[in-house]
Amino acid sequence: MKEIVSTEKAPAAIGPYSQATVHNNIIYCSGQIPLDPDTMEIVGDDVTTQAKQVMSNLEAVLTAAGSDFSKVLKCSIFLDSMDDFGAVNEVYGAHFTENPPARETVAVQTLPKNVMVEISCIAYK
Repeated sequence: MKEIVSTEKAPAAIGPYSQATVHNNIIYCSGQIPLDPDTMEIVGDDVTTQAKQVMSNLEAVLTAAGSDFSKVLKCSIFLDSMDDFGAVNEVYGAHFTENPPARETVAVQTLPKNVMVEISCIAYK
């Protein structure tokens, strides 16, 4: 059975998807972009600020699902420019100081709302 995760501490879905779903204690978090959960406005004009908001949103979804960053198995990072890899990696790495999860980072042509970064993850409870 699939459980739907929803929290007001992360941005509401802007399409036909859930913030996360859980099946067999595995949490599948949808990609988070740098939206303020209260205003639904983009946070930051630079990739560092945007990445911090993305990680905050992802943390809120993980918490609502009964997990945290220490239980993340895999992340996917989407950048609108590989020139931002170092800055995003620094913000991201601050949340995974020990036993980091598997990960891929890819550059894409355009992200929702033309943001600079989006991150999704898979974790366990």
